[in-house]
Amino acid sequence: MTYAVHQNDRLVVHIEDLTHDGSGVGKVQGYPLFIPGALPGEEVEVKVGKTLKNYGFAKLLNIITPSPERIDGPCHVYPECGGCQIQHLTYEAQLKQKQKTVRDAIDRIAKLPDVPVHPVLGMEDPWRYRNKSQIPFSERDGQVVSGFYRSKTHHIVDTDVCIIQSEEADELMSMLKRELQILGIDAYDEHKHKGFLRHLVVRKARATGELMVVLVTAQRKFPESEQVIKAIKRVVPDVTSIMQNVNTQKTNVIFGNETLNLYGKDVIIDTIGGVDFEISARSFYQVNPVQTETLYNQALNFAQLTGTETVIDAYCGIGTISLFLAKQAKEVYGVEIVPQAIEDAKRNAALNGIDNAHFETGASEDVIPKWYSEGKTFDVLVVDPPRKGCDEKLLETILTHKPGRVVYVSCNPATLARDLRILEDGGYKTQEIQPVDMFPHSTHCEAVAWLELV
Repeated sequence: MTYAVHQNDRLVVHIEDLTHDGSGVGKVQGYPLFIPGALPGEEVEVKVGKTLKNYGFAKLLNIITPSPERIDGPCHVYPECGGCQIQHLTYEAQLKQKQKTVRDAIDRIAKLPDVPVHPVLGMEDPWRYRNKSQIPFSERDGQVVSGFYRSKTHHIVDTDVCIIQSEEADELMSMLKRELQILGIDAYDEHKHKGFLRHLVVRKARATGELMVVLVTAQRKFPESEQVIKAIKRVVPDVTSIMQNVNTQKTNVIFGNETLNLYGKDVIIDTIGGVDFEISARSFYQVNPVQTETLYNQALNFAQLTGTETVIDAYCGIGTISLFLAKQAKEVYGVEIVPQAIEDAKRNAALNGIDNAHFETGASEDVIPKWYSEGKTFDVLVVDPPRKGCDEKLLETILTHKPGRVVYVSCNPATLARDLRILEDGGYKTQEIQPVDMFPHSTHCEAVAWLELV
């Protein structure tokens, strides 16, 4: 088959949109080209790379007509690092683009053009927002390197600064590179499966200021631990916790199964919306606490609780949304398939003196019907699934038992739209959708949808 576009062609293209990974989309005789670094509205010169049957990829050579919303990304490694995709777009334009992404998914996949999709709730200061950093370490030409992976690779872009993580994480990342060289500790080579330090993980509690440092190592034995602890305390004297996580497997999964306490407490405490949470080395906890409170307040607003309702929180994790809901509901029942998360949820409920939140381990599609069979009834169901969206069986469970109101918290507009279409076909009506910017300078966008049974 002959295409209008061929590899190595040099073309001038008008950019119409952005993809989910931040690449510009231009079309040549209807044939889409994906062009990293290009922005909507721009005329650009490109060199075509790989071409497939229905689309191709091209390299940005020259910006002929720049977008008025184009800026220079302030991070010095931004063009290489894969952590952010749209720093070259003004923050106001980022929010508009994310609203468009949600709107397009709702129109195209859910086929709900009349459902309001509100402007994205953004941050006043969209920098230094991450409370958790996961920083890989390795060696290159005899030198320790650390930083973040280049997009779609495991090649580390070496840096001492990341302007979306905490300053303490910057300082620790820089110090550990020097300290490993001085102490003769090898960083990990994932290809050879050799070396000691795999990752530095830094967790900072915004409300309390408590700081946890986790050293992920390829072996359990850590003879230089005292020197490393002293070095960490020199950089962050008030460090709350220093942990060692042992991952001996040849894998790109960050954490192993064993975690050891090297110094201080096993957990740090953070507070969101007046609820305290214990955070351990491996706990799941939202990485943007400012916007987490915005997101959960929006879910609470859509739930419209008066104090008389019984609520299900499916995919409840460590109980963050459940405990928010419990402050205004009669009863909350949380279900999560990960046993450790349920233990964390129970502990967090006890920490806050909340006795009207109940948690059970299992798959939502199994546990929720069991609750109904026990005679329980529910007014509201809140669901916060992973990126793949709701399990098909959970959607069937919702449509079988039909709670009057569903609040759907989503981190993927496409799967949100898919699931809304299924719920709509099953008797629900989507009232409105509120996007929230949890990850400024990336293309990711969360959204909360409110549905009523009709």
